[in-house]
Amino acid sequence: MATITHYPFVRHLRAAPTSHIVQLHDGRVRRSGAGLAFYFRPLTAVLSEVPLDDRELPLVAHARTADLQEVTAEVTVSYRFTDPELAATRLDLSISPRNGAWTGTPLEQVAHLLGELTAGHVMDALAGVTLREAISSGTGPLRERVTAALLADDRVHATGITVLGARIRSVRADADLERALQTPAREAAQSEADRSTYERRALAVERERAIAENELSNRIELAGREQQLVLQEGTNARARAEEAAAAGLIETRAAAERRGLTATADADATRQRGLAEADAQRALLTAQAEVPQEVLMALALKELAANLPQVGQLTVTPDLLTGALAALTTRKEGE
Repeated sequence: MATITHYPFVRHLRAAPTSHIVQLHDGRVRRSGAGLAFYFRPLTAVLSEVPLDDRELPLVAHARTADLQEVTAEVTVSYRFTDPELAATRLDLSISPRNGAWTGTPLEQVAHLLGELTAGHVMDALAGVTLREAISSGTGPLRERVTAALLADDRVHATGITVLGARIRSVRADADLERALQTPAREAAQSEADRSTYERRALAVERERAIAENELSNRIELAGREQQLVLQEGTNARARAEEAAAAGLIETRAAAERRGLTATADADATRQRGLAEADAQRALLTAQAEVPQEVLMALALKELAANLPQVGQLTVTPDLLTGALAALTTRKEGE
């Protein structure tokens, strides 16, 4: 919006670089240009401000497809004023000399014009396709067709406007109908998801089976090794027992042989001792046979005294002494 400064009898206008100012005086163009700054008389000057920047017009167009289905297209039209002086004569773009504001609603007029034209071109474009084609084909063909139609429209050029392009954000059908159209794709996606799930489960089962088989193989191998270990331990134990038995048998035989040798030696020693004793007794008897009886008696008494227990006191009675003397006398007489 232009900035207007008040002075006595005159006023000063200063426009932005994106605004084209057209000043008329007595029906003739006195000034025309972008970003102007000048003084004017408010009672005689007629001012118009035309924006030069690019404008965006969002709108919603309703159409019917070839199969008589209602669809809604969200469209955004980009445009700009390329002939400001022509636009100032076709649209109410005049501004107040007091504050620089538009006295009318020119942008609403442009929006109404472009909206009607765009809606018509959308209807013409969608009337030749079915609902499924309109939704599934994308927005590219529709955007190209609507843009070409707006660029070729004479009413747009006659207003001093140039359409830069049209963007189709979406083409939507009724919610229930759209869900019905989405059902096959959803079912296909669900089937694909189920297939992926089944494949993952089958792969998981296959991996679990491989793991179980591996564990079973390991257990079988361990069991075989354990059996070999038990057999080896049994063999070792049997060998140790056999070695121990053989060693015991050898030791027993050696002990028996030692005992036999000992017994033989003892028997020989006993026999030798017996023979020696017999020889000694024989020699003794031979010697005693030549010794007088009194000496033998004395030796016998000596031997008896040596083997008798110790006698603390000895009492000799007359009877004992008389008997001994009588025996001794009798022996002497016999000799």
